[in-house]
Amino acid sequence: MEMTATQIARELDISRSYLYYLKNNHAFTVEVDENGRPVWNREVLEAIRRVLAERKVPAKEKKEESYRTIRINNRRYLGNKYKLLDFIRRVVQEHCPGISTVADIFAGTGAVASAFTDKKLITNDIMYSNYICHKAWFDSQPYSEEKLVDLILDYNSLRVDEENYMTENFADTYFSREDCARIGYIRENIENLYKKGEINERERALLITSLLYAMDKIAKTCGHYDAYRKGAVFDRHLELALPVPEGTLNANNVCYNEDTNELMKKIEADLVYIDPPYNSRQYCDAYHLLENVARWEKPQVHGVARKMDRSALKSDYCTTRAADAFEDLIRNTKARFILLSYNNMAEKGDERSNAKMSDEDIMRILGQKGRVSVYSESYKAFTTGKSDIKENEERLFLCVCEEEREVIPSPLNYTGGKV
Repeated sequence: MEMTATQIARELDISRSYLYYLKNNHAFTVEVDENGRPVWNREVLEAIRRVLAERKVPAKEKKEESYRTIRINNRRYLGNKYKLLDFIRRVVQEHCPGISTVADIFAGTGAVASAFTDKKLITNDIMYSNYICHKAWFDSQPYSEEKLVDLILDYNSLRVDEENYMTENFADTYFSREDCARIGYIRENIENLYKKGEINERERALLITSLLYAMDKIAKTCGHYDAYRKGAVFDRHLELALPVPEGTLNANNVCYNEDTNELMKKIEADLVYIDPPYNSRQYCDAYHLLENVARWEKPQVHGVARKMDRSALKSDYCTTRAADAFEDLIRNTKARFILLSYNNMAEKGDERSNAKMSDEDIMRILGQKGRVSVYSESYKAFTTGKSDIKENEERLFLCVCEEEREVIPSPLNYTGGKV
């Protein structure tokens, strides 16, 4: 009779991680299926029982668990607003009464959405690698934590030798060949399990999220994938951790993977939070490898950085067309409140870092929708490591929407100053 690793560990009164420790050290033999996963059954259970009797394992050793857990903020990301959540929450609490639905339409890692899990959430990002993480963190579909732990312990115990898409294209670049082999195997296995119905959509998202976070933790790069560190020593190796979403989520949460301007034509919310790219650095260039693994379409890659074709993911907000795109977005926004994050980088960095929209543009466009106030807070942003901008300031432009509104003439209509 087939069993799971969890069932065997529970019956033997040992931790699942200790079970895998015994397996990896060849204390017993277990067959593998066509996907390379162990086939647990009662014969294996009895073999392990004999091993434990012979070893007389102390109770303390048997009970130890060794897998890690991760939260949504355990990831570095350009423009991540996690450090500004208190500031954002404070502005919303003080100036946006009675909201029940929050739309985070350039959601990135989902950090800002995570501050409003007591509301109905609408998240969106054009990058699939971000969208799949939103499904993991915010979707309300039930999932089996025990199943995920079993799979994560299994993946962490793998030793993979065969070639796959990752070894053929990325060996000894951002990751060692050994870790590329494991990444490729794990990603393929997740897809196979999903296609066979052995894991549901949420479980698939949680496993892919675990893999992406694990990759990001060991990649030989500076938090992005524009280049890898040549000659780097691969001293850290892939270790997946269990994602731990919030326990209570709104059953009506929705996650989208669409062009934001098109999405705004068909959704509405009490509060729409907007955090667009503000300079010429395209996110799909910085995170192409994670996007590649998340999509798992196995495209050809090229160049020293091993990038795939990203033309469909380019954003107008990183170009001189930013103001036009923003005006179209706001025109189609249906909300009581619009909250725009946009920092004060207009002339402070190099040409690529400079903001693509001026304060004049922002105030003119938002002013057509309603009454605008501006709040600001100084902070140190996560960058690619090439700049050290002084007095970096995040501004929140809050628009209280009205049916018709005259354009506000002054772009410096700051209300409340720093909060």
